[in-house]
Amino acid sequence: MSTTVLELRSVSRIHGEGAREVRALDTVSLSVQAGEFIAIMGPSGSGKSTLLNLAGGLDTPTEGEVLVEEVALSALTTKQLAQLRRRSAGYVFQDFNLLPGLTAVENVAFPLELDGMGWRMARETSLEVLVECGIADLADRRPEEMSGGQAQRVAIARALVGPRRLLLADEPTGALDSTTGRAILELLRNRADRGAAVVMVTHEARFAAWADRTVYLRDGRISGETGPSDVTRLLAEQETAHE
Repeated sequence: MSTTVLELRSVSRIHGEGAREVRALDTVSLSVQAGEFIAIMGPSGSGKSTLLNLAGGLDTPTEGEVLVEEVALSALTTKQLAQLRRRSAGYVFQDFNLLPGLTAVENVAFPLELDGMGWRMARETSLEVLVECGIADLADRRPEEMSGGQAQRVAIARALVGPRRLLLADEPTGALDSTTGRAILELLRNRADRGAAVVMVTHEARFAAWADRTVYLRDGRISGETGPSDVTRLLAEQETAHE
């Protein structure tokens, strides 16, 4: 029986008031199961990154409820939210967000140490994830010594480390060549196949095709949903409907 890892219940995120009100996300409901890889697509300004920020507890909804592993994020304190991100939800940012003064293994180990794990165990655990990601040779390099693809894989390793069951990725292949992009998608697909819930924002149908399901956003609302084989058709229909 599948377990729901992430659930958005009629979630809206509103900025401003009155005539200046902007609904970045508008009454969105979405469930993601353990072992499921979801792609989120849509034009710029459709609410994709807002959805990820709410799912990861980086922002709070104006209306509705976000639950991670059946825990309502609105019931958590700031400290508990930070703990949830270290233990349950990993986030891959577009610009990597690696700490420049730390090596790859130190960057990956950092959330484990924040959570109280000793340095030796944190390093061993982090090295295992770097091996899984195929970048063990980068362990002692700092971000300035890495290519964009290498830095992104370190960022993914940091998001994967520990017992996290939810992985949120915001355009993880955006600035990468096609070969490196494929390697990143293989990592995300593999983690989903091993039981994690993966939610990825992407602009490219060829990358969304790796997902089990693609959800299309427009103007803050879910306007379509399909399986991997129908991504191109979905995009064509959405564009035709708004011409």
